[in-house]
Amino acid sequence: MKAKNIIYLSALALIGFSCNNSEESKTNEPEIPVSVNNVTMSAIEKVINTNGTVYPMQKAEFKSEISGIYKLMTNSKSGKKYRLGDIVKSEEAIILLEDPEYENSIAIDSKKLNLDIAQQEYTKQQSLFEKGGVTQREMRNAEVSYTNAKYDYENSKLKIAKMKVASPFGGVIVDLPYNTQSVRIAAGQPLFTVMDYGQMYMEVSLPEKYVSDLQSGMKVRLTSYNLQKDTIWGTITDLSPAISSETRTFKGRIDISNPSLRLKPGMFVNADIVITKKENTIVVAKELVLRNNDIQYVFIIDKSIARLREVTTGIENGNNIEILTGLSKDDRLVVKGFETLKDNSKVKVIR
Repeated sequence: MKAKNIIYLSALALIGFSCNNSEESKTNEPEIPVSVNNVTMSAIEKVINTNGTVYPMQKAEFKSEISGIYKLMTNSKSGKKYRLGDIVKSEEAIILLEDPEYENSIAIDSKKLNLDIAQQEYTKQQSLFEKGGVTQREMRNAEVSYTNAKYDYENSKLKIAKMKVASPFGGVIVDLPYNTQSVRIAAGQPLFTVMDYGQMYMEVSLPEKYVSDLQSGMKVRLTSYNLQKDTIWGTITDLSPAISSETRTFKGRIDISNPSLRLKPGMFVNADIVITKKENTIVVAKELVLRNNDIQYVFIIDKSIARLREVTTGIENGNNIEILTGLSKDDRLVVKGFETLKDNSKVKVIR
């Protein structure tokens, strides 16, 4: 009996020693320094990134249609001769090609007089025909004379218009070759180029895997190395249904509103097509979400103890990822020092 008691007491002593060692080990566990942030709610977007060159919606190059004395006009806004970068209005004369001999040969005043006479005669013949005073043939002859005079006068106006070179739309002068004032230039000479880049577009090639995700009307965020502080928005307007068998891509077009003219024709831009956007959701840096096989997890701090928290994720965008479940607002999320943590590790928050 005494022997059994001795064995029992010895066992208790060993258990007590083991527990003391365990508690002492836990007490002596070093604190791992970590930084934490409180979990907050924010927004995240799912985007498709592409890039390309932007072009003006309207562009026109003008050449001299006739030979004439070159005269660069004065910009009414600046009071100086037109120059590169000037904004021009629709139908505003930029260059005149003067040629008195050419103008006299057109004889537009004479043709206008012939038109007036022919119109009066036609009106007279119509009135007489209604009263039976002339035959239908005579009235038709007067109508033909009037029609010929009208076309003759219109053609004369078109010829005179060739002496005044203007853009049919408003825009910016982007090319203006030098020509000496008051010196005759030949027909076919380049005169100037105008671009309207208040409205622009870009053509892009998009990966085949996104063909079912994209549709016309989606917003596009545009950024450029040359406009680092600016964000400009565009809209998808056209999408090709055909996939290239060589590149496995399909074509798309993005229209861009550029009223401030910050984007310049020919600029290379990055385009983020916004597929979906979620507001008031939990978003964290991707690097904070650790993986072990199929499990995703993060570490939060609870009374100086690290707790492994399994999470499920949603939208990814660049370096950020949405947390669908596993985190709540104001949880203390470990953002630095998480690499060496284990569940229930002791920590020291140093922020």
